[in-house]
Order: sequence, then structure tokens, then C-alpha cells
Amino acid sequence: MRLLQGRFDAETVYSDDPVETALRWQEEGAHWLHVVDLDGARDGTPRQLHILDRIVDAVRIPVQFGGGLRYEQAVRKAFEAGAERVVLGSIAIIAPEFAQRMFADWGERIALGVDVRDGKVAVHGWQEQTEIDALELIREMVQRGARRVIVTDISRDGTLQGPNLELMATLVREAGVPIIASGGVSTLEDLLALKETGVEGAIIGKALYTGSIHLKKALEKVR
Repeated sequence: MRLLQGRFDAETVYSDDPVETALRWQEEGAHWLHVVDLDGARDGTPRQLHILDRIVDAVRIPVQFGGGLRYEQAVRKAFEAGAERVVLGSIAIIAPEFAQRMFADWGERIALGVDVRDGKVAVHGWQEQTEIDALELIREMVQRGARRVIVTDISRDGTLQGPNLELMATLVREAGVPIIASGGVSTLEDLLALKETGVEGAIIGKALYTGSIHLKKALEKVR
């Protein structure tokens, strides 16, 4: 399913078979699958590890998993279920020392997820807004060992209104680590514009499910 701007009351279900969906994107050439446990993100503990396990068993490409990973056992269970990389989000604010330890223990297999609304960080599945500046948080986490940051512009997510190019360009310039952009991608032109900002990659969701972007064509354009 996809949410509109992170709202759980504005969800669209595209399939009741996550494994079949994962196989579809693999067949179309995806290099990675980005899987989010929406229930886990909201509740603060993973709820969909059994589905992660099934997806990993079915596909040959690496899977990146996030949502509710706020304690060490949850991180370990996600890796045990087969995730190649996991995403730490809210916990970076709640317990920065824990995030630092995870960065040290797992290195490149941990990414920092920063969800941004009007330049400030939102947490707990985007349900709570903070006054923490996104760039300041990223800089602190990079000092604590973060190797890669996934940045989602909440105001663009699920809207198909285009990515926040200014935000991504600023973070690429200032963060000092690779940035993966998420939120708002709706056309091949959006992807090419993102590429110009210097981001390492882009996460595409709703645009694939609605057919406004065809994955094979997109990969050919940005390769």
C-alpha cells in the first residue's frame, strides 16, 4: 500500500500479495527493493518481519527494510530475516547513542532515515513533528558514524508532484555522505533532475504503481 503524505487515513492498497509485487519489480530490473513496515513505523516495533522473510526468500536482489527498528533485537531480527540494509529513523533522535552503536556495529548495512516536513524532522511514522533541523540532525549522525542517509520529503510523498530538488541539492552539498531521495518522483524528468543534484539514488513508490513511471525505461534513462 501507499500513503499520501504519511497519513494512515489516506492509504491506497495496490496488492494483497507483497511477494508477488516484489517479484514483479525484480523482473522489471530493480537493483534494490525498499520495504517499509508501516505498522512498525507507527507502533515503534516491527510488525511485518514474517513478510520480509518471505520476500527475501523469493527474490535475488538485495532488500532494504525500515519501520519500527528502535531497539537492537529488532535490528538483528531484520538482518536475520534477510535484509541487506536496514533503516534507522526515529531512534536517531530518541536515542542517538544507540544509533551510533548500530552504525559502528553494522557499517554500510545501516542507513539513517530522515523524514522532513518544512525543513524539520518528523518521527514515529511521520505522526509527530519536531523542531529539529534536518541538516543539523544529519550532520550529528554523520559524526556518530552514519554512512548513508535516506531523505523523504513528507509534503511530496505520494503526491506525484515532483521531488524537492532544492532540499536534496543542499543535503548532497552539505551532508558529506551519500543521499538517497524519496518523495514526489512522478516522471522520468524528475529522476533526471534528481540525478543532477548528485543524489546516489531515488526511491520510487506510487509512480510505479500508477504506471506514470515504467521501471525499465527509468533505469535505462538514469544508468
